[in-house]
Amino acid sequence: MMAKKTALLWLFLLLAAGGQAQQTATAPAVNRQQLARGANYIDVSVLNVSDLVSDPPAAGSRANDAELAELHRIETGRTPEQVAKARADDAEQDIFVFKTALGPGFTPQALPITAALGAHVKAEQGLVVGELKRHFQRPRPYQTDTTLHPVCPVKPAADSYPSGHSLTGYLEALTLIELVPEKRSEILARADDYAHDRLVCGVHYPSDIEASSRVAYAVFGYMLADPKFQQDLAAAREELRRNLGTAAK
Repeated sequence: MMAKKTALLWLFLLLAAGGQAQQTATAPAVNRQQLARGANYIDVSVLNVSDLVSDPPAAGSRANDAELAELHRIETGRTPEQVAKARADDAEQDIFVFKTALGPGFTPQALPITAALGAHVKAEQGLVVGELKRHFQRPRPYQTDTTLHPVCPVKPAADSYPSGHSLTGYLEALTLIELVPEKRSEILARADDYAHDRLVCGVHYPSDIEASSRVAYAVFGYMLADPKFQQDLAAAREELRRNLGTAAK
C-alpha cells in the first residue's frame, strides 16, 4: 500500500511540474474512451499526457537550430558500426533489447511471462505516444533540414515529438528495474543508449528524447499504482528468478 501511495505521489508531482505546458490548437480530436479500451495498466481518458511536457522548440527558433546542429555533428561522426547498431535498434522495440544487460538467457522463448509483460508495456507506450504526437505535430528533423541524411526508415508525418522508440525503451527499462533491481545501472545505461540511437538514425531531435524520458517516468508512476501491473510484475519476477538465477525481490 505504501508503495502505491508513493507511486501516485511521484506521478502527481511530475504532473504539477509539467502543468505549465502550452496547448496547441491544431491537434485533431482524439477519442480518448476508444484509446482507453486498448490500455492494460493506464487510463488515458483520465491521464492528460499532453500536460507532462512543454511544447518542443519551434522550427526556426535558436533552440531548434542548435538541435539541428547537434544532429549534423552526430551525422558527421557516426561510424558504420554505429549505423548498423542504430538500424538494429530501430527494428527491435520489445523488452529483449535489454539482453545486453541481462545476459544471453534473456529471451522470449525462455521467458514467456516476461515477454507478455513487455508486450503490454509497449502497448501502453503506443497509446501515450500516439496522443502526444497528434497533439504536438512536430516535423521530423529531416523534414525541417533537408541536408540531413537519416539512415533509418523515414516517414512523411510530422510526428517527431516525443520519440516512441525512446519512450518504449524507458518504460521497458523501468519495468525491468522492478524485476531485477541489482541491474539498475546496466538497464538504465542501455535505455539511454537505445534512445541515443534515434539521434544516430537522424530521425529525432535531442528534445524528443528528453521528452520521452520525462513522460516515461510519469506514466510508470501511474502504472505502479495499478493492481494488475503489480500482479504481472510479480509473475515475471518469479519467472526471471527461476530461469536466470537473479536476486530480484
